[in-house]
Amino acid sequence: MKLARPSACCGLHDGERPAATLLLRVAFLLFAFVGLSGCEQNTFVPPPPPKVEVATPVQRSITRFLETTGTTAPVKSVDLVARVQGFLQSIDYQDGTFVKQGTTLFTIEPETYKLKLEQAKAAEAGAQATLKQAETDYRRQVDLVQRQAVSQATLDSSTATRDNAQASLQQAQANTQIAEVNYGYTNVAAPFDGIVSAHLVSVGELVGVSSPTQLATIVQLDPIWVNFNVNEQDVLRIREDARRRGLTVNEIRQLPVEVGLQTETGYPHKGRLDYISPTLNQSTGTLAVRGILENPERVLLPGFFVRVRVPYDQQQDALLVPDIALGSDQAGRYVLVVNGENVVEQRKVQAGQLEGELRVIDSGLKPDDRVVIAGLLRAIPGQKVDPQLQKIEASAAAK
Repeated sequence: MKLARPSACCGLHDGERPAATLLLRVAFLLFAFVGLSGCEQNTFVPPPPPKVEVATPVQRSITRFLETTGTTAPVKSVDLVARVQGFLQSIDYQDGTFVKQGTTLFTIEPETYKLKLEQAKAAEAGAQATLKQAETDYRRQVDLVQRQAVSQATLDSSTATRDNAQASLQQAQANTQIAEVNYGYTNVAAPFDGIVSAHLVSVGELVGVSSPTQLATIVQLDPIWVNFNVNEQDVLRIREDARRRGLTVNEIRQLPVEVGLQTETGYPHKGRLDYISPTLNQSTGTLAVRGILENPERVLLPGFFVRVRVPYDQQQDALLVPDIALGSDQAGRYVLVVNGENVVEQRKVQAGQLEGELRVIDSGLKPDDRVVIAGLLRAIPGQKVDPQLQKIEASAAAK
């Protein structure tokens, strides 16, 4: 007699186990669904607006400048040449040194021309003696004619002799002057203070044979010129400002000129306008202008490429913003401005000159506009931002 085994799961038989397990799983899922449906659903919370730094433009008076580039040029530059023929006897300077006016630089065989000068002086002395004798004879013949002791023909002959002697003396005097000039040419001296280039001939070389021979070049460096060009639009604007201020042409020519080298900060070299061309160059549409500057230390050399600016007007209450706050696109320059609703706007502006780290805004901006000066990448036109009001440092406006 076999006994039946008790069920391993709540008295259920083996065939009933899968059905019970399924019922338990369904009940668990229903319970979980009911529990989840009773919880609060997740919702999207947008991030806060990005923070950007804004500031109102700086207002102060500025000096309007015409800024351009130019080149330096010597006020005087002369080629020293041999104006008489002869052998170069000596070179009396060191190449590239500064010399004063009148300093002897070259000597060209002076003995020959000294002898020619003495010869001319001797001929002049002889002509003077002949004239003196002719004058004495003429006065004697005049007295004899008055006493009717000689004929008029004798007096006429004496008069002609006197006139010829006088002409010979004048010719002798001219020959003496020519000989004296040629003798002076044997001593080539500095015509002004300046620096002399390296000599182009050697001692003992025959110079001035068929044409004047160049010996060297002397250049004056103090003062020095700076040449630059002004475009037609700037010319019209400056002339209009001059008329408004009542400036004459002579007063415009006295405007200061400031110059800076490419390796220098600012414009440390000061001068004034020296020349303004009366006409514009039709091919370039520019006006040639020249300034003159003192150069006692000879910092500026002829041929330097320099930065030039000319102050021509004063403006009160100009608006300035940091130069880094400006952007540019195909339409021109712009700044980002935060409006009253803290929305970023792109504002087209007309940018002016640079004042230290600040840029003058000629038009397109108002004094109370809040300009984005930091966090530009987070400021997107049309989107809100969290503006943090700052103050533009005064040191940024230093020239």
